[in-house]
Amino acid sequence: MDHFELKDGALHAEDVALSAIARAVGTPVYVYSRATLTRHARVFRDALSALPRVHIAFAVKSNPNLAVLRLLAKEGYGADVVSEGEMNRALAAGIPAQDVVFSGVGKTRAELAAAVKVGIGQFNLESEEEGVELAEVAAGLGKTATCALRVNPDVDAKTHAKISTGKSENKFGVPYDMAAGIYARLSALPGLDMRGLAVHIGSQIGDLEPSRQAFTKMGQLMQDLRGQGLKVTHMDLGGGLGVPYKAGEQLPTPSDYGAMVAAVAGDWDATLMFEPGRVITGNAGVLVTEVVRVKQGAGNPWVVVDAAMNDLARPALYDAWHDFLAVEPSGETMTANIVGPICESSDTFAMARRIDAVKAGDLAVFRTAGAYGATMANTYNSRALVPEVMVDGGRWALVANRIDPATILAAEQVPDWLD
Repeated sequence: MDHFELKDGALHAEDVALSAIARAVGTPVYVYSRATLTRHARVFRDALSALPRVHIAFAVKSNPNLAVLRLLAKEGYGADVVSEGEMNRALAAGIPAQDVVFSGVGKTRAELAAAVKVGIGQFNLESEEEGVELAEVAAGLGKTATCALRVNPDVDAKTHAKISTGKSENKFGVPYDMAAGIYARLSALPGLDMRGLAVHIGSQIGDLEPSRQAFTKMGQLMQDLRGQGLKVTHMDLGGGLGVPYKAGEQLPTPSDYGAMVAAVAGDWDATLMFEPGRVITGNAGVLVTEVVRVKQGAGNPWVVVDAAMNDLARPALYDAWHDFLAVEPSGETMTANIVGPICESSDTFAMARRIDAVKAGDLAVFRTAGAYGATMANTYNSRALVPEVMVDGGRWALVANRIDPATILAAEQVPDWLD
């Protein structure tokens, strides 16, 4: 459920007409619903209520907007971060350092040191080499870093190849059959407090069976380690639960997911950790765009909008689907290709799709754009960086400014020797 609905013939975010935001801020613009974000955060948390000890860390990479993070901090969420920049955003939003989990395969020595200094709650180590380096850093600072070892279970999440992370050919984690030895060696290092295991097999997961298989393997590894006298008190089961991008699409719900986890891991006697991202923010945001023109094509007409692949990269990167709806639909439809203004053929949102009939000057939205939308935006073709808005009932606020090309140009300089 979300709070983007037609009222009096026009699409609203909660009680605010999207057309009013577009007039005030311009397009393209991301719009988030506070009510939807809050509801999704609570639904996911409630789905895990049968589990005795739970820690939920929002995957900041899916939407790092400060207002979004502040809202989730108020809901008791921690943060899963993959860079020092994301860590600092989480802390700035009011998420306690002990509730931050630092993941990612390429943490630099400087990032490790910064995270040790602020006292983050857990490092998810991606390799033995990283663990050895972190031990040196922590010991050198006179501190101990709390850690889990990320394991690659060689399980296919059955998702898009670009967002699969748990197969043997993926770069993440240590091989399953090497994990026990690595865990034992890292546990002996001064500077590290090895307390658990971590796994994450992919994003936009629409079938719970691969997750069940991965969690079952992790449970066996946990028991093996405990049998060797090693401490395992925390099990990070990652995130990745998918959301419907197409109207009417059916996917496992948070309740389905929670029931599966309870069946597999309910008796592990461990704190279970989760890293939801898309399932919280995906359907809580839309990208509002204006139709620049409709031009005749050799087959279907081309609907050219002012949003582009630099604003919403998922279709260009993954051939991803986002429903496209008119803000003020007439009731008529058309079959068209939807594209942006970037000088790349990959700047294509849809081909031969049946959509609301639109014309130049009309407003439209790309739905389910609250995750991996603004966070992946860039300024290709010297375009502005897209702004973000949050709606709360009948009020709204700009929560990220549009950064225009002139501001970006001002950050560059020509060396004297080119004059």
